[in-house]
Amino acid sequence: MTQQFPEKSAKDFHPDVLKLFDQYVHGAIDRRGFLSKAAVYSAGAVTAEGLLQALSPNFAMAQQVKPNDNRIQVSYVEYPSPNGYGKLRGYLVKPANAKGKLPTVLVVHENRGLNPHIEDIARRLALDNFIAFAPDALFPLGGYPGDEDKARELFPKLDQTKTREDFLAAAAVLKNIEGGNGKLGVVGFCYGGSIANFLATKLPDLLAAVPFYGGGPNLDDVTKIKAQVLVHHAGKDERLLAAWPKYEEALKAAGIKYEGYVYPGVEHGFNNDTTPRFDAAAAQLAWSRTIDLFNKTLRS
Repeated sequence: MTQQFPEKSAKDFHPDVLKLFDQYVHGAIDRRGFLSKAAVYSAGAVTAEGLLQALSPNFAMAQQVKPNDNRIQVSYVEYPSPNGYGKLRGYLVKPANAKGKLPTVLVVHENRGLNPHIEDIARRLALDNFIAFAPDALFPLGGYPGDEDKARELFPKLDQTKTREDFLAAAAVLKNIEGGNGKLGVVGFCYGGSIANFLATKLPDLLAAVPFYGGGPNLDDVTKIKAQVLVHHAGKDERLLAAWPKYEEALKAAGIKYEGYVYPGVEHGFNNDTTPRFDAAAAQLAWSRTIDLFNKTLRS
């Protein structure tokens, strides 16, 4: 499969610019705040606006599986979510020529809703012979708006209690989806990683949870986890790495079957191949471990 990666890598940016971008992505500073502080690191023809543009996603360049690939079937579907926002919508992807019933994987996006990158992740899973469903948490607010800045502004307006209920409803839908084998896994990224951890504490029939650089669950709830857990963290992600030891300690104490990996020298978001923070080697290794876990737990 041919793939094009961002022209620049994280090494092309001053570490403080990367920290500013991380703060911007996670809502600690707004666009104006990033531009103001990043201006110190601009030089010559490279403006603060240029730095932001260079660090922002390029969805078309990184697309691995086209939506019209004849090996998959894609659709946008809606389901009731009575305990959440009433109705949820997501991107459902199935292998086109499935033989027998297939395992299912819930895909949970970052804090911008169901953008093209997450849809591409779902399509990749379908090519690995899974049924993948990627809900859009922003659906109650009109859905992913097609603009990352607007999506980031919308996200804090969600009632997270209702949103979490929407993801619980999505998991139930997927576990019972036509063509599925009734075995469910979840993979999530950043915000989605925290949701993957949350779902592991709430769903006794969840078999595998894979949080990519996500916040851990309430530690008092770790004993409720029945799924196998596979944690991926970035070596330069100081904020989340600081919390990981206590989560790992709780997993060990509860006897949960888990694996945890810290990928040295890479940035938060290293699996997202639409931005320069992407690291090909770490992403490939983390993804192969993810697929291996899903194959082991959801097909047996």
